[in-house]
Amino acid sequence: MPKIRVYELAKKLDYNSKDLVELLKNELDIDVKSHMSTLEQDTVEAIEDLLGSSNKDKKEEKPKKESKKKPEKNEKPKHKKQASKKPEKEEVEEEPKEKEESINEIDLQPTELTLDKVAKKLGVDQNDVIKKAFMEGKMLRPGQELSPTETEEIGLIYETVINFVDEEKEEEDLDNELVDFWNEIYANQKDSLKTRPPVVTVMGHVDHGKTTLLDNIRDTQVAENEEGGITQSIGAYQLEYNKKKITFIDTPGHEAFTEMRARGAQATDIVVLIIAADDGVMPQTIEAYNHAKDAKVPIIVAINKVDKPNANVELTKQQMVAKLNLIPEDWGGDTITVPISALSKQGTDELLEMISLVSEMEEIKGRPNGQARAVIIESKLDKFLGPVATVIVKDGILKTGDFFIAGSTYGKVRRMIDDTGKTIKKALPSTPVQVLGFNEVADTHSILYVTNSLDQARDISGRKKDREDAANQNINKKHVKLEDFMKMMEGDQKKVLNIILKAGTFGEIEALKNSINKLKNPDVDVDIVHAGIGTVTTSDIMLASASDAVVLGFRVKVDNKAKKDAEKEGIQIRRYDIIFQLIDDLKKALQGMLEPEQKEEITGSGKILEVFKIKKVGKIAGILVEDGYVERDGGVRIYRNGSLIQDVKIENLKHYKDEAKRVEAPQEGGIKFENFDDINAGDELEFYKNIQVERQIEFDGSKDR
Repeated sequence: MPKIRVYELAKKLDYNSKDLVELLKNELDIDVKSHMSTLEQDTVEAIEDLLGSSNKDKKEEKPKKESKKKPEKNEKPKHKKQASKKPEKEEVEEEPKEKEESINEIDLQPTELTLDKVAKKLGVDQNDVIKKAFMEGKMLRPGQELSPTETEEIGLIYETVINFVDEEKEEEDLDNELVDFWNEIYANQKDSLKTRPPVVTVMGHVDHGKTTLLDNIRDTQVAENEEGGITQSIGAYQLEYNKKKITFIDTPGHEAFTEMRARGAQATDIVVLIIAADDGVMPQTIEAYNHAKDAKVPIIVAINKVDKPNANVELTKQQMVAKLNLIPEDWGGDTITVPISALSKQGTDELLEMISLVSEMEEIKGRPNGQARAVIIESKLDKFLGPVATVIVKDGILKTGDFFIAGSTYGKVRRMIDDTGKTIKKALPSTPVQVLGFNEVADTHSILYVTNSLDQARDISGRKKDREDAANQNINKKHVKLEDFMKMMEGDQKKVLNIILKAGTFGEIEALKNSINKLKNPDVDVDIVHAGIGTVTTSDIMLASASDAVVLGFRVKVDNKAKKDAEKEGIQIRRYDIIFQLIDDLKKALQGMLEPEQKEEITGSGKILEVFKIKKVGKIAGILVEDGYVERDGGVRIYRNGSLIQDVKIENLKHYKDEAKRVEAPQEGGIKFENFDDINAGDELEFYKNIQVERQIEFDGSKDR
């Protein structure tokens, strides 16, 4: 008899899948593990008879319930008055308690642990502190540096609790008010959260079909226009399936874009992990899975290219179990696995249905209204539009005219463009939009918060910007000190390749940094002196000249003045459109910076047939070259009865009476050894020479490739 899955029965009965699973487990005592569990036909019929009738009763009761609720709405003013009275009583009762416990608290940073600053924080004169401390038997002087213990003792004198605050942490938490606001909503106002569309990230190994799948779902052809057929920039798209919206993030396929994938996993609700049936689980598949696992989001595996002749779905599932510890459902596990063909659209409907089902089971929720919060997944400087960022709204409604803060940047939403290129006035939760109105290019790591006013946004942004500028200034100073360059020239110090890196977006910059950092090793080092977005300019060339750096541009142009300055200063500028080529060129450059390695090569073997003594010359060995060859510039190891007697250089080599540079097997010749005459007939010889070999570097992460 045919079996039916729980989620299919739920759809048939117009039930929520999660509710039906709980009902079957708890009330009907039917053993089901999840929404994907199967039920026998007899069981299905019994459930339909039982729940079908109760469903009708519920529908009949709905109008009655609604009619009861209406008068409650009219009574709201009464409830409000009653609620407003209660706090007044509580306040009156609590007032005497507050008077009893009049203990103050102050926060002190490490830089404020001096007597004058502590006194100022306590609101007293430091002379008064000195007097009171003296009465307690402690000697203090004006402006004295205090230890935390001494500071706490002064606090006790004035009945004040001292809290020691780390200055950096305080600065990092400048937007704590906004963060706390959202934490409060998700912790204590769960009833106000409503279901929102899922945000899905498609991940997997390079060229396993991520972009092709999304193209066919959206009926577009992005992949055909990509450099090298691989996604080079993050895009976000929204579609509708069975009257339900789904948002997709398309992360770039190349393994080097680790940071982009990590951000994708953090911003997403569900991950679709694509594995090609003809390729199996690859290194980047494992990498993508690890990002999804770290983000603690549900994973759906899509086994792609099942229509290819060499596709092996069962072997791919074995690799899933062995390498990823993901057990497919049809093997008794809990990982939803869908065989698909991105090109022919085979299985895409089933994949979308599984995404909707997982979304329903996970109960993905957000705040449906009010001020918005959004995740920035990409940002760049557009030639015509200025600083723009692609965001996905997580909570609230983002509207044109809203003021916002995003990391150290701020602005006002001047315009929003959706994934179809249309200008929209508001963006609901899970909607991907491109936002215009930033004061500068935003950091891709940041979260966009809508603020009450432009002043609030500007204030938080200004203080964060000051901190970042101070940190960057300290970093940049070390690159232009003369002492640093002098040290690099001394002795056998590790060689360093300095780089100025320019790219089109923040996402590309971070991906490139991540890839370049993998090239660091004990022999040579790579130092990114400066990394920025936009055109290569004269200032980049001047910095490269000062720091003896190479300028690398990824998908950016070089302005004419910068080109002339580069020629004048002798600075090399290299531009790339594909990340593979940039990394390969860097590897070659690093290989070339190393001194060649001295390596010994065995050239042949032979034996001494006879020893000749010549006056004023010494002993000459008459030899037979049995294998390979012997060269005059090489060396010889002499063995007697299997033991090494001496490792010597060749002073002279002859073939019969003629001087020779090389004697090959099976020829005979004569050798005069340099400063060594203790030789006998029958001694065995091993010929070798020293050659210079280009050194190979073991790069970090090379094992993953």
